[in-house]
Amino acid sequence: MEIAGSSGLFVGGASGMCRATAVKFAEKGGKVAILDLEQSDGASVAESLGGQFYPCNVMDYEGMEAVMATAIGELGSLHFMVNTAGGGGAQRTLKKDGTRHALSDFRRIIDLNLIASFNINTAAAQHMSTNTPNKDGERGVMINTASIAAFEGQIGQVAYTAAKGGIAAMTLTMARDLGTHGIRCMTIAPSLFDTGLTAGIPDEGALQLTKDAAFPKRMGRPQEFAVMAIAIFESAMMNGSTLRVDGGQRFAPR
Repeated sequence: MEIAGSSGLFVGGASGMCRATAVKFAEKGGKVAILDLEQSDGASVAESLGGQFYPCNVMDYEGMEAVMATAIGELGSLHFMVNTAGGGGAQRTLKKDGTRHALSDFRRIIDLNLIASFNINTAAAQHMSTNTPNKDGERGVMINTASIAAFEGQIGQVAYTAAKGGIAAMTLTMARDLGTHGIRCMTIAPSLFDTGLTAGIPDEGALQLTKDAAFPKRMGRPQEFAVMAIAIFESAMMNGSTLRVDGGQRFAPR
């Protein structure tokens, strides 16, 4: 699809990988809506890109659908949706003291990552389906964010692994569901990136965390996620897959 003249909705776009993607999209002539928490830097990011900011909470499912509808209404259409919202926590299936992983914590991580992603995707797809298709029959592209933890979850990541694994697993099925509408669905699975909780890690600590990577042995940069996301949007053959962006890293058990 062509970016110039297209409209994009960036969930988690106030910072990190999603912000970098929104920047590249805007630089190529796309219209941008930034969706993120009210206390985020979303307003200033949106202003810098000539777009609008819409405060939201991805776990408020009905509220999220309403915010998306408002944003898309003001954009005029929706062709691109990138979602990086999510998070995790550390807790073993069975702790050393013999107590179990709290079910409430497991459910919260699933809700935040997997259920919220599915809700955002179905809402975005419904809006995209009303677009006039381009000459190749395309109406829109959706990108979700998993993690290499979906494939090599570390000790204590059982909830996060289940959530991100679910996102990766639903990608092909969702792409098949939406193929008749001309909507593509892809997932990016990054390794450790220099954003969010990892942004303040000293260089020595970052080197230790990435020592098992093939090359480069460092944390990823938000712009490197953005390059992949933009390539997905522009290439019609990229559909139904989860792409690792990880420098060849495989997580060790801990």
